[in-house]
Amino acid sequence: MSVSRAGLTGRFGGLLGGLRARLGGGDASGSGSLPVRDYVNVSAANPSRVMGFDQPLVWVTIALLLGGLVMVYSATIALPDSPRFANYAPHHFFVRHLVSIIMAISVAAVVTQIPMATWERWAPWLFIASLVLLILVLIPHVGKVVYGARRWLPLGIMNFQPSELAKLAIVLYASDYMVRKMEVKERFFRAVMPMAVAVGVVGLLLLAEPDMGAFMVIATIAMAILFLGGVNGRMFFLITAVLLGAFALMVTLSPWRRERIFAYLDPWSEKNALGKAYQLTHSLIAFGRGEVFGEGLGSSLEKLHYLPEAHTDFLLAVIGEELGFVGVGIVILAFFWLVVRLFNIGRQAIALDRVFSGLVAQGVAVWMGGQGFINMGVNLGVLPTKGLTLPLMSFGGSAILLNCVALAICLRVDIENRQLMRGGRA
Repeated sequence: MSVSRAGLTGRFGGLLGGLRARLGGGDASGSGSLPVRDYVNVSAANPSRVMGFDQPLVWVTIALLLGGLVMVYSATIALPDSPRFANYAPHHFFVRHLVSIIMAISVAAVVTQIPMATWERWAPWLFIASLVLLILVLIPHVGKVVYGARRWLPLGIMNFQPSELAKLAIVLYASDYMVRKMEVKERFFRAVMPMAVAVGVVGLLLLAEPDMGAFMVIATIAMAILFLGGVNGRMFFLITAVLLGAFALMVTLSPWRRERIFAYLDPWSEKNALGKAYQLTHSLIAFGRGEVFGEGLGSSLEKLHYLPEAHTDFLLAVIGEELGFVGVGIVILAFFWLVVRLFNIGRQAIALDRVFSGLVAQGVAVWMGGQGFINMGVNLGVLPTKGLTLPLMSFGGSAILLNCVALAICLRVDIENRQLMRGGRA
């Protein structure tokens, strides 16, 4: 059977027109411009799908916040039985933590409306403000002393911890610094030394409180951003060696830090189990009791005045005792997913030539991942005891507030990424 040339042309034109219509390049009749896509097709595993914002990131953050709220309530409901907390209601810490979460989410919603260009302009000033607050907290009768450490500024509605603001400030300042020093990043004295001095000043103020845990987190954030910003590898390892030497020197020259290290190495000796390793041994007992599926929500015994600070530094131990290996594994996986997601958002921003935004997102990922790793390591006896909370979960108003603000800034980075990928302006 023969087919005329006109018939073939008509069929080919119809197929071409249909293809144009499906690609958004014209009508079905074949007229119009060339097929140009006005959307970006990205796989589901990539955080830069064309949506308004990264919804999975928001839901995982909310899940960690709510999980922390439940566990804080479980860890503190029996605290009024202790003479120290006799004047508190059983739900006192639950209500305070709930108010902190509501406040943090409200502030975070506002922060997502602030463009990254504004944060880039504010970065140096925010860093200076954090230094001022770190100095202010050391002034007698201004900073609040708890367990011999002067780390809090009483603000009525919450005790604000300047070191939490310093973590956010160093993320923004180091990212802005690397963008400004991009052309000289291979030269040590022009690229690295000024940043090292800035971190050193923050470190001296934190060690005066004392708060070595916060200093470790801030130093880790600064080093990671320098590395991600492209600082020469030899200089990076030199900085690492200097910091490790400084930490070793601080431990050597400080008797109580040295005792804590020795207690960590031998926690079950009678002297250490009743002294410097008391928290660690009871944390390990809590994990041992939890086994695979846990004793059940609310059934922890270690929280009944055996494990100090169960609602702050050692919340993971309560999770391990009540929800077992399964509960702890879910928390670890949630933090791992969160960190990977933030790194992907940062990588996407850098690919779009938005270096500051990309470094900020990855710096927050290092912050959440690094502090979470240290807290989990301390709870599990892998690392020496340090006073660091579990991000997004442990009790603490200023910590929850700054964690949510940092993640809101990362969400803003993702929103601007999506706007650029749709052909708009960030």
